[in-house]
Amino acid sequence: MKTIALVGDRSPAVRAHTRIPQALDAVRELEQLDLDVYWVPTTAAAEPDALNGFDGIWLTPGSPYRNEAGGIAAAWTARSAGIPFLGTCAGFQHAMLEFARGVCGLSDARHAENEGPAGEDLIVELSCSLAGHEAAVDLAPGSLVERLIGASRTVERYHCAYGLAAGSLDLLRAHGMRFTGHDDDGEVRVAELPGHPFFLVTLFQPELAGDDPHPLIRGFARAVALKTP
Repeated sequence: MKTIALVGDRSPAVRAHTRIPQALDAVRELEQLDLDVYWVPTTAAAEPDALNGFDGIWLTPGSPYRNEAGGIAAAWTARSAGIPFLGTCAGFQHAMLEFARGVCGLSDARHAENEGPAGEDLIVELSCSLAGHEAAVDLAPGSLVERLIGASRTVERYHCAYGLAAGSLDLLRAHGMRFTGHDDDGEVRVAELPGHPFFLVTLFQPELAGDDPHPLIRGFARAVALKTP
């Protein structure tokens, strides 16, 4: 049995929190995968070793998190331990925060939505909120996201109002982050870490797709199922 931690502050008011377990249940049945899913609140995820032993981590939407450190810990654990990782919406944002702080040396990088000490806003309010929108995304040739979707362009659903500050992209790239999905204006919508077993984050929410499980969710579940101890 492989286990997946859904890190986030589960709420019936967040549609994604209903859709994510349903999508994973559908993948489990379609792919005949032996998976078990557990919700881990951000307050619990912030505790030392809270996520050790999980075979996959999905950092879910629903910001602002009750505990920013729990979201950061989820991304750090997955990145440093080679655990398959999917981050959507707020998961994308906090994975970028973790990478900026832990790899790029930007210890004061912050999320403009979160309370905390003064610093440099890495995650900023979008000039035009994407909440409730659908939009096209161009995918980089040869990227993980392109291989999973099987096309160079896709249309995806969003429910977010924050994204990456443009001035941070070169530094993140220089330290190994690859930006592999962009909207028609060139804004980043997908990022991944080459060399990691599976590290994929999207500003869009694949869990809000139609009735069939999204290819990214299927790819994540397969990576979890194939993970070796």
